[in-house]
Amino acid sequence: MTTPTEVYQRRFEGHLVRIAANLEQLVLGHLGDAEDVDCVRARAKEPARFAEKASRVDEQGQPKYSTPLTEIQDQIGVLVVVLYKASVEPIREMLQRYLRPIEDTSIVPDSYWEFGYFGRHVVMALPQDTIPAEVNPIEVPTFFELQIKTLFQYAWSEANHDLGYKSPSPFEGDQSRRFAFAAAQAWGADRAFDELHEELVVGRGKGPNNQG
Repeated sequence: MTTPTEVYQRRFEGHLVRIAANLEQLVLGHLGDAEDVDCVRARAKEPARFAEKASRVDEQGQPKYSTPLTEIQDQIGVLVVVLYKASVEPIREMLQRYLRPIEDTSIVPDSYWEFGYFGRHVVMALPQDTIPAEVNPIEVPTFFELQIKTLFQYAWSEANHDLGYKSPSPFEGDQSRRFAFAAAQAWGADRAFDELHEELVVGRGKGPNNQG
């Protein structure tokens, strides 16, 4: 019997990578010359990461996904990295003029005393015009996940994935403290650049000597 991971491997090699590339170009086209966008990147989830996610269990030890090929929503993902935190919402609104949102989540730490992962995640319907004509739509995910992050949110999340998620052993003592410090620094840098951008760029033209 063919497993979901084997089916996904075939789809990944057959057409998911091409669909991700088409989606990246589509998003770039919708963004046009939008200011403050650093980069746009789309990808199909690597088969090994799909297999790991598909095998997860809940607190009772039951499979988290009964049908992973339909339930896992980030088989195809798009990342938009922006320069300033204030740009996240305008970029989301711009893309939602053309792409249909299904779920919209702003991810923040549970407590104001905590620093960690921040980001905007939107599950969206996959546009039909990204699917090659010869591909059966039943072989394609219905959704894709859009993530919008600032440069500092993206940098921290990449380090977190590499050092925290993939680390063979958990942080101990001072390592956890240093990692928390780095998260707080990333949050602070985002805020500082946001404030400077507001004062030096957005605020230009608001003063008494700059009336239009």
